[in-house]
Amino acid sequence: MNGTIKEKKPRVIPIGVGILVFLLAFTAGVFSKFAIRPSWSKQYDIRWSDTLGTRIFDLPYGEGDSNKFDLYLPKNDAKENYGLVIYLHAGGFTTGDKADDEQMLSWLCSKGYVAAGINYTLQTGKNKANVLTQSEEIKTAVPAVIREAGKAGYHIDRMAAAGGSAGHTLAMIYAYRDGQQAPVPVVLAFGAVGPSCFRQEDWCVYGLNQNDAACAALFGLLAGVEITEKDIRDGSYHEKMKPISPAEWVKDNPVPTVVAYGVCDKLQPFPASKRLKAMLKESGADFQYFELSHSGHGLQNDNAIFEQWVNAVEEYLEKYMPINEH
Repeated sequence: MNGTIKEKKPRVIPIGVGILVFLLAFTAGVFSKFAIRPSWSKQYDIRWSDTLGTRIFDLPYGEGDSNKFDLYLPKNDAKENYGLVIYLHAGGFTTGDKADDEQMLSWLCSKGYVAAGINYTLQTGKNKANVLTQSEEIKTAVPAVIREAGKAGYHIDRMAAAGGSAGHTLAMIYAYRDGQQAPVPVVLAFGAVGPSCFRQEDWCVYGLNQNDAACAALFGLLAGVEITEKDIRDGSYHEKMKPISPAEWVKDNPVPTVVAYGVCDKLQPFPASKRLKAMLKESGADFQYFELSHSGHGLQNDNAIFEQWVNAVEEYLEKYMPINEH
């Protein structure tokens, strides 16, 4: 032995494996996280019944097979105006369905909101779908949702964009990037564990901060553009990723926001959430940011903070879309 201690190199996931891990594993939602539900969650455990209102399934908003939405209309149909909440499903941009969020949509409807679950074309590896095309589909869907609600006698005068995981990312993109062009004012964004931006240094969970080739491959796949190792090294990839990076748009439209992230998340990069928090603070947005220090992507180990986040969502809904005001 020569007494020399070799420095242990950081583990870097190979390009193909890293992409596969991200696309297959990044599928968890957060509102169905409890195997044994704490007592406080019972008020949010709403199962659909016709006493809540009316549901209309699979309304079209485009030509694609997945361009459909479900509309939840509250029982009280006598008000002049209604607030709309769109809730976008989780699934790593590759799986999931609007039906997965039946409980959340039922809860929103029970409170008196018009609620909509929207499907979008999933990335399969055999099509050209990506986060950018999915965000454009959501942008197309919202006017159709508002029109259909109007046809049913529910006039929408404001809305919130929300979701979990991948759906949270798409909801934030709509609120911050597209909100100023929305048919009605977007007055709130809420959700949990959605990637908020794509900066190489933040994506250490997949070793992308150590591997320019892997970073270029995954980021290019998500954004639907060609990104090279040179783009990563010289920073020019930032502009290519901006269209799907919600945090980069906050200053343009600082919508009130309630978000929650797990510090131990191994599926989406927690450091990116800190960047979102900084952008919200810098923009002067009215926001609440909940950090669950013992939890991963399912927000599973900090029930007290989880409860605070859910309560804050309800408080912000009442603040920015008060039921009794309509």
